[in-house]
Amino acid sequence: MNKFLIKARYSSGSWARMISRHDDRAAAVNSLMESFGGSLDAIFWDVESAAAYALAELPDSVTAAAVVTAITTTGAFTGVEVHELLTQSQLRDALVLAGDASRVYKVPGYAAVSPDGVC
Repeated sequence: MNKFLIKARYSSGSWARMISRHDDRAAAVNSLMESFGGSLDAIFWDVESAAAYALAELPDSVTAAAVVTAITTTGAFTGVEVHELLTQSQLRDALVLAGDASRVYKVPGYAAVSPDGVC
């Protein structure tokens, strides 16, 4: 399972409904994640931006995109972002891959020029 951070900014209408009903949004978000084969690790509320941050495990990026699409279409949010998070081990693997690519990718303006002047 991969970790994702989902930031959702609720609309003013959603805030009004939450104030009047006091429903458990963590339970609702967890149910949604479970329906996509994942789970909710935690949910946090940003007072300044009136946003929720959900830390979740989901099978893959396609599933995360489906979750974002599903919640965006409800109209309950003014914006939704998803960020895939890497573990330290995954970051190390990415750095190894990046190092390998640096042997073949040349920075613009620094590419080797052949004797006939073609890059």
